[in-house]
Amino acid sequence: MAPVTIKDWPACEMPRERLRLAGAGKLSDAELIAILLGRGTPGSSAVDLAHTLLSQFGGMRGILNAPGSALQKVHGIGPGKAAVLSAARECCCRYLEEKLAPGKHIASPSDSTQFLLARLRDRPHEVFCCLFLDNRHRVLAFDELFRGTIDNTTVYPREVVKQALYRNAAAVILAHNHPSGVAEPSEADRLITRRIGAALNLVDIRLLDHFIIGDGTSVSLASRGLL
Repeated sequence: MAPVTIKDWPACEMPRERLRLAGAGKLSDAELIAILLGRGTPGSSAVDLAHTLLSQFGGMRGILNAPGSALQKVHGIGPGKAAVLSAARECCCRYLEEKLAPGKHIASPSDSTQFLLARLRDRPHEVFCCLFLDNRHRVLAFDELFRGTIDNTTVYPREVVKQALYRNAAAVILAHNHPSGVAEPSEADRLITRRIGAALNLVDIRLLDHFIIGDGTSVSLASRGLL
């Protein structure tokens, strides 16, 4: 007996048809991944292959963060399917990035939190970034200034000031990730925040906040009264 494929399923159960009729929000993770994959392998549908990926990589986030070389170790995932999954992750990042595109107004911490989580939470090493704003808190630029080891980043306040002046910024929001996943600020985080704030103050640029990004969580030092 020939194996049953998605083409043999009732139309109402096919992922693409369910998406058309019910909307993407009604689909399971496996169905969404199956649509990206397009097809499975002989004897295994795209949904079966999606379930394998979800199990092996621990969920949607694990799949989209996995390097192509790791994805291709799964039977049925070749360079083409791996490229589609990598492109899907980049689409997600760019979608969120548009929230902080030049000219966007930052009215509250929540305006930047999702973007920062998407950009920084899965980095294997610490990355220190600056969001530069004009005097109306509109975005001028988002720059990654320093990269470090898995434990710490060497941050130079003068470089932050130099870049802020280059961007003609009136205000700055700092952000960096903790690869450990724990977003609680360390004493070193507090110290560098005070040093950068003092350096910016000398050139009449305001430090609005410093976000620590963990595994799905973030901490605002401004909300903690630590600026």
